[in-house]
Amino acid sequence: MTDFYPISVAEVQKETKDCTAITFDIPEELRERFMFKQGQHLTLKASINGDDVRRSYSLCSSPLENKWQVAVKRIHGGIFSNYANDTLKAGDVLELMPPVGNFFVEVEPSIAKNYVVFAAGSGITPVLSIIKTHLASEPNSTFKLFYLNRNAKSIIFKEEIEALRNTYFGRLEIFYFLTKEQRDIPLLNGRFTAEKIQELTDKVLDVTNIHECFVCGPEEMIFIIRDGLEKAGLSKDRIHYELFFSGATEEDKKRAAQAVEHKFEGTKVTIIDGGKEFHFAMDDDYDNILDGALAAGADLPFACKGGVCSTCKCKVVEGAVEMKINYALEEDEVAKGLVLSCQAVPTTEEVVVDFDV
Repeated sequence: MTDFYPISVAEVQKETKDCTAITFDIPEELRERFMFKQGQHLTLKASINGDDVRRSYSLCSSPLENKWQVAVKRIHGGIFSNYANDTLKAGDVLELMPPVGNFFVEVEPSIAKNYVVFAAGSGITPVLSIIKTHLASEPNSTFKLFYLNRNAKSIIFKEEIEALRNTYFGRLEIFYFLTKEQRDIPLLNGRFTAEKIQELTDKVLDVTNIHECFVCGPEEMIFIIRDGLEKAGLSKDRIHYELFFSGATEEDKKRAAQAVEHKFEGTKVTIIDGGKEFHFAMDDDYDNILDGALAAGADLPFACKGGVCSTCKCKVVEGAVEMKINYALEEDEVAKGLVLSCQAVPTTEEVVVDFDV
């Protein structure tokens, strides 16, 4: 069963012209349920013009702050992002799911680590939570932040980031990259490219001394950075990334079409959720388990429906499915049978999936 809780908005604050920070007033009796790890996200639900709208946003606050805050950047045509930036106010009530997500590593206070983080635009939100938490909890750890924006005015949380640099002087280095303003240093002008990553690994980053790297932003940026760091010698298991949005590539579309071609017509599906079973047969109108289950009356967790947020993940217990796309699950999770139900096309006569994972 999907666990949404009505939560009041404590504060709505403009960070930039097109980005709003929303702080929630989590009741004392729910605070344990809403405890989170740095880098995790909330799924928000609102009724907007009669439609049930759900979106996932990373927490930019640190769990050490006893604060639940997200930032919502306006997207052209975005139903929720425009609502959050134009209409939402303190005292309004939204429905929230407790925090989830795997975009973090555990805090190790006794170990001195060197972290490198890359972010673009609103991709700073989980990264900010990670930076604040590890700097406060690991007194000998350091961070290098490479942050891409259009111009100086569009830098989200700039004052807070600068305050962190002052608080942890010598432990946090910041490199601002701008696409619409020229800087004196050519390296800092324009988007991240393979050439820039190579220049960074040649002149700024010692990959042999990087313990963990976090990357958050568009798909193309993430893979350029990942591939460049791997090429320079950074181990793949030290690079953690989270997509904030993604446009389907031609390869994605081809892979999705192939998965749908393998669909078994009329699959009998059993959903295990909250220890209870829900049974239904796949309808021809739906190609994935999540949509088929929702149409049949199931109440399941979901948010983006784009294979990005992992809110709808489950485990295949019996039968087989094929995912159209997967931006959220790691290779080891897939090897354990985890799938994104919004992308899971059933390929056998019977399928049993467990959401209690």
